[in-house]
Amino acid sequence: MNAATSVVRGACHHDCPDTCAWEVTVRDGVAVNLRGDPRQPFTDGQLCPKVNPFLDRVYHPDRLLRPLRRVGPKGEGRFEPVDWDAAITEIADRIGTAVAQHGGETVLPYSLDGTQGLVQKGVLADRFFAALGATQLNRHICGVTAWHGAADVLGVPLGADPTEIASARTIVLWGTNTLLTNRHLWPYVEQAHGNGASVIVVDPVSTMTAQRSDWHVQPRPGTDVALVLGIIGVLDRDGLIDEERVRAAASGWPELRAEARALSLDSAASITGLAEADIISLAHRISHQQPAVLRALIGMEHREHGQDIHRAVAALAVVSGSEYMRSTQVYFDTAFADIVPPPGPQRTVNMSALGAALTDATLQPPVTVLVNYGCNPAAITPDQNRVLAGLERDDLFTVVIEQFMTDTARYADIVLPTTTQIEHLDLMNAWGHLYVSLNLPAIEPLGECLPNTEIFRRLASALTLDASGLADSDEQMVRDLLASGHPWLDGITYERLQRDGWARLAVPAGWSALTDREVPLAPASPPGSGTETDAGDLESAPAGRPAPPSGQDAGSGAVARSRSLGPLRLGPIRYRPAAESADGDANLAERYPLALMSLKQHQRFLNSHYGGFEHHLPDPPHPRLDISAADAEARGITGGDRVRVYNGRGELFTNAVISDRLQPGLVTMPFGWWAGDADARTVNVLTNAAVGGDDPDVGSAGFHDTLVEVELAPDERQTANGPSS
Repeated sequence: MNAATSVVRGACHHDCPDTCAWEVTVRDGVAVNLRGDPRQPFTDGQLCPKVNPFLDRVYHPDRLLRPLRRVGPKGEGRFEPVDWDAAITEIADRIGTAVAQHGGETVLPYSLDGTQGLVQKGVLADRFFAALGATQLNRHICGVTAWHGAADVLGVPLGADPTEIASARTIVLWGTNTLLTNRHLWPYVEQAHGNGASVIVVDPVSTMTAQRSDWHVQPRPGTDVALVLGIIGVLDRDGLIDEERVRAAASGWPELRAEARALSLDSAASITGLAEADIISLAHRISHQQPAVLRALIGMEHREHGQDIHRAVAALAVVSGSEYMRSTQVYFDTAFADIVPPPGPQRTVNMSALGAALTDATLQPPVTVLVNYGCNPAAITPDQNRVLAGLERDDLFTVVIEQFMTDTARYADIVLPTTTQIEHLDLMNAWGHLYVSLNLPAIEPLGECLPNTEIFRRLASALTLDASGLADSDEQMVRDLLASGHPWLDGITYERLQRDGWARLAVPAGWSALTDREVPLAPASPPGSGTETDAGDLESAPAGRPAPPSGQDAGSGAVARSRSLGPLRLGPIRYRPAAESADGDANLAERYPLALMSLKQHQRFLNSHYGGFEHHLPDPPHPRLDISAADAEARGITGGDRVRVYNGRGELFTNAVISDRLQPGLVTMPFGWWAGDADARTVNVLTNAAVGGDDPDVGSAGFHDTLVEVELAPDERQTANGPSS
């Protein structure tokens, strides 16, 4: 290589469990090659099909490179360039005026995982909105429901290191299309399979992972709790539970056993749509072919009772003596220093309820400023018609920080261009493995793009906000996150990551919260900080990011080095059908008899990051409805027909595909498409924004608890998209 060529280490930022380490080759200031880091064991030199052409995204001709001000109607997408000083001044003036009139809660931040990098995702942004006293966003559209369900059993959802799946003899992939959405775990599954392990998939849809498994167990959608109770009932009936072990490890076993006995095997079979013999066989395989691993991911949490489902799967792991694997996010949350402001007294809005928050005429104070970054709510948020109605409000000032003209950006008053992953610094954790990575900027920002952090620094300065940390550099925030002194960060410094790119958390091999109930603690104060830290309580379920535990020996006054999580918790679990399901509201189910699931279905197009890029889309590049042959025949539909899909929230028109992957009563459409037009709609025009549980601000939306009806389109030229009667 000549002197003008360099290789810069970094890591992928996408909302994916794999968080791949990568290497960027730069020649004369231009990124010319991107590849997976061959030295990082989990990445193993391979990126996924959607990220392999990432440099095409960086240098895409449609990339936003200058700030823009709206000059046309909201949604039309007409803008004019404006310089940074004018854009920042206008935003600061509008925010200042709104706060003076209504108070800080009139400002609503809206963001998620456009980047999973800890710094660019939110540290400084969180400080900015806390200083404003803005409405707090509960980012519960994904993840937290599974967190709560697992925490109900484990106390804190510290599942096992996923790579240890390689040593299993039975692998149950429950609600996860691993081969598509967690592809770097698949080699570990194949390693176990090559050593004789059985691979079982539990999923209502015959996914590509199910088709590669030894056995696909295909329950009716949302009936997983009944399946778990049926399995536990069989284990109990056949004397396959080590009750001495379970009683020693967990509370609540008699109550859980009573629930399993109350649901007969034939009832479990009737609810799930499975044969009794299959439930028996699944129970016996899990029991007899140990060690067994239950790998549960996102599929079940997008349901009204998703917390119950995740709790049930975790409880089954305890009862059967299996290993439980979910997200590794909590390892990083436990290890890193908590450098974001604690939750304030401001009101909270669940991000699933954006449409309601923007259209509720009684909300006081009203949301009059929306600041959107790292997210495309017009595409990904349920109840799309209401979301778009809110974004169309003339009295709503909307700022969108983006790389491209997304569906949401089309409704903005000001659009600010932000950097891509190879143009800024960040610290990357993961929710599918235990490696932390430092993402170094490989090239200078294109055009006038700025990192999210710099944008919020400028806004804070323009608003003269007086709060700690608003001027911190990106490097300082990375160093602060690493400075907790937690044992799992032993030897992991900024300098080491700068040199090597990545490092595995110092979690002992084989550590699992199911068997290791002592969680290490950071010192009471980070080394050299001179300040006391309150690390929080691992047993309290979080509104956002969980904090690491703190502990003190009351007798000696010495700070504890670890904390016991106490016994595992079982207790009664009962199958409860969702209100919007075939077993729920009978009148609704009669009117809309088909369950709709919106899925990640394509290797180059898994979420809204790439929903507007033609070379990432399937062929043909249009979202289509998959429907079973039986349901199609009953409606006079043949493959390729244009159909109307509708419910009480709205309707859309698309083409039908007759699929043998689906059971009767279930239809699917892909998630994450961009509409690209103010009059167009995508699958979220139909999806259910209701949140399960007693608190509407806590939990994920019931995306998969959505009922629809399908019929032949009366006129293929019809394009109306308003709510259906």
